[in-house]
Amino acid sequence: MNKTVSSQKYNIDSNLRRKILPAVFVVLSLLLMVLQLEGAVSSVKAVLSYIFIPQIRAAHETVEYSKEVSNTVKELLDVHHENALLKEQLHQMRLESAQAREIFEENKRLNEALGLQAPQHWTGVWAKVAYREPSQWNSVIIDKGEADGIRERSAAIVQQDQRPVLAGVVLEAGEKTAKVLLLRDGDFAAVVYAGAAREEGLLTGEGSSLLKMQYLPLLSSVRKGDEVYTSPASSIFPAGILIGHIVEIEKGDSLKSSLTAKVEPAAAAAGVQELFILTRNEEEKNADSL
Repeated sequence: MNKTVSSQKYNIDSNLRRKILPAVFVVLSLLLMVLQLEGAVSSVKAVLSYIFIPQIRAAHETVEYSKEVSNTVKELLDVHHENALLKEQLHQMRLESAQAREIFEENKRLNEALGLQAPQHWTGVWAKVAYREPSQWNSVIIDKGEADGIRERSAAIVQQDQRPVLAGVVLEAGEKTAKVLLLRDGDFAAVVYAGAAREEGLLTGEGSSLLKMQYLPLLSSVRKGDEVYTSPASSIFPAGILIGHIVEIEKGDSLKSSLTAKVEPAAAAAGVQELFILTRNEEEKNADSL
């Protein structure tokens, strides 16, 4: 009998708890919703919501994690941007350094060129190589032209070991620029002499690093190592300008009436950067106009 009464009482208490607890939660929720979110009420509501609603806890943790990720990504982006700026500044510094070295070398060459001891009757202008075709090393374009007194068939000279050395001849002249044909071109030709006997021959280009001196006498006294100069018989170039030196003499046979020598130019085509272009004086210009 007692067991039956106790069991009934337990069932009644359980039923009451199941009915009362939800009602309490509902009342508390309504009070929290109705009351103003100030002071202690706001704090209580936040604590209860955080404890009893798992989704809120998860959302809070997600928000905090997102903030950390966002800050990390922002820091990485800032570092990447700073790295890109530093790379750009380094690249610019390298360019400026290369330009400074080029200007230094150019000034050094020009200072040496100013020491060119040319005969007093030579007049001319210094010009820089402005363009060189990558596939064509037999000619260059210079930054001076007719406005500076340059004419076709003007001699082009470079400075080599404090000596004037023939580099080529002006082929075409425009108002502000001119085209210079270098010695190695197949169309280049000049009357030259070599050796102690000043034996003359015709110098021509072959499109290679060596030039060809033709029509030397069979009994010529020229030897390997002899220097070659422009001849007084030349109608274009002043006499006595160094061209190069003989590196080989082709042996003749009974059918040949002359010898041919190979000449290495003193001015390398690839190294030509500044040229001294001889200009004609007023008397020569007047003679051409007659």
